[in-house]
Amino acid sequence: MHPLLLFILFFVSLSPNCKNMQEKKTITAYKKGLREVILKTAMKAFAEKGIRAVKMDDIAESLSISKRTMYEIYATKEELLYEGVKAFRERQKAKIVELSKGKDLMEILMKYYRIKVEESHATSQAFYNDLIKYPRVLRYLNREKMHTRENLQKFFERGVYEGYFREDINYELAARLFDAIGRYVMEQRLYSQYSIEELFTSLSFVSLRGLCTEKGIKKLERLL
Repeated sequence: MHPLLLFILFFVSLSPNCKNMQEKKTITAYKKGLREVILKTAMKAFAEKGIRAVKMDDIAESLSISKRTMYEIYATKEELLYEGVKAFRERQKAKIVELSKGKDLMEILMKYYRIKVEESHATSQAFYNDLIKYPRVLRYLNREKMHTRENLQKFFERGVYEGYFREDINYELAARLFDAIGRYVMEQRLYSQYSIEELFTSLSFVSLRGLCTEKGIKKLERLL
């Protein structure tokens, strides 16, 4: 066979594969983008209306995509919720790191408090009531609690170092007590009876104030 003809046949035989590879990459990129859009849309709807009130079909319809496409990307609502909660937690961690730059402990605390208040105002009580009905999400949040407790311990240690917290406190015990307060709020659904501002002022800040030195109390009251 003529070398030129051999080359042409070789090139033609590769062309469909190259095209398929390009199409596959395009489809993958499209689905990745769509996955993020679905996640953002779903979590916004869950926060506003509650998780159970929002059906997978509702999300697909709002985005003008087929049910089949929706279920190819997220097989179940719990998978969708799990990924949304996980993504939210990762954003929270990144936000705390960003807030920590160039600020002292009390300033970080108050900035984070204000962020949590804004988030709470944008989230319905139904969301929190529904959240506890999804085992996979709860298991993830329980694992995250261990990291939260470790971070809380570091938070207290830094407070002592900066002179805001007293040195004569068992902060391992204090971390467990703050964790217990959080569990009690969720178990008793106090968030449905009181605003987040009331919960923080009456529970968290009262407890926190008891850990503070005179310097810490003054700074806390000034920031509040």
